[in-house]
Amino acid sequence: MRIQLERHGVEADVHEGYGLALVSVWIELVVWTDGRWFRWSSGRTSISGRPVYSFTPALDVVTAARRIADRYNELRRNHPCSPHFLGEES
Repeated sequence: MRIQLERHGVEADVHEGYGLALVSVWIELVVWTDGRWFRWSSGRTSISGRPVYSFTPALDVVTAARRIADRYNELRRNHPCSPHFLGEES
């Protein structure tokens, strides 16, 4: 997944344990997989107020990476890096 995301210009950190792998992408965007599905927050909520998740089969890494990159770009527009994080603050 990390390699596919890099092809979309998205850097990510991968962490694993307890039968899951987590891909930390951006603020409010963590992808997790149990080896069967990739799952991440779509940014929407249901009528009952619960988060709505996006899913893609883990065998389709290319499609998952494209969809995650789309969500990443959406979040970047809404949550740009702070100057402090980028080392630009005095």
